[in-house]
Amino acid sequence: MYLEHVNLVVKNIESALHFYRAAFPHWKVRSKGHGEWFGKPRQWLHFGDDYHYLAFSDHGEGENKVLSGHQVGLGHFAYVVNCIEGVIKRLNDAGYTVDKTGPQHPYRKNVYFIDPDGFEVEFVEYQSDLPAQRNSD
Repeated sequence: MYLEHVNLVVKNIESALHFYRAAFPHWKVRSKGHGEWFGKPRQWLHFGDDYHYLAFSDHGEGENKVLSGHQVGLGHFAYVVNCIEGVIKRLNDAGYTVDKTGPQHPYRKNVYFIDPDGFEVEFVEYQSDLPAQRNSD
């Protein structure tokens, strides 16, 4: 079992793509089109690789969940990366800054960015292949 995709409603697909292209330069637009969502026209786009993608739908309204609050909603989603410094550099070069870093840990490094629509995205690099070490407090 694996997670195939995450569907995100965004205000502007191009703004979302700017962030995620910097994070994942090897990904591509898999498909795109137009549709309607409960009476409102929308564009949609799938961005990813052959096994995993992000589904974007535009014309999102309002603001995203306040991350410091206690509302029900998405807290964050995370990607395991091979080189966290490379991800940080690419996102910094694209104009995004690290929102926060994870605690010091002997077997992992992690950072959090906020995408253009207010979604918190974690990137984690593990320095061990052993689950007990990777997942320890």
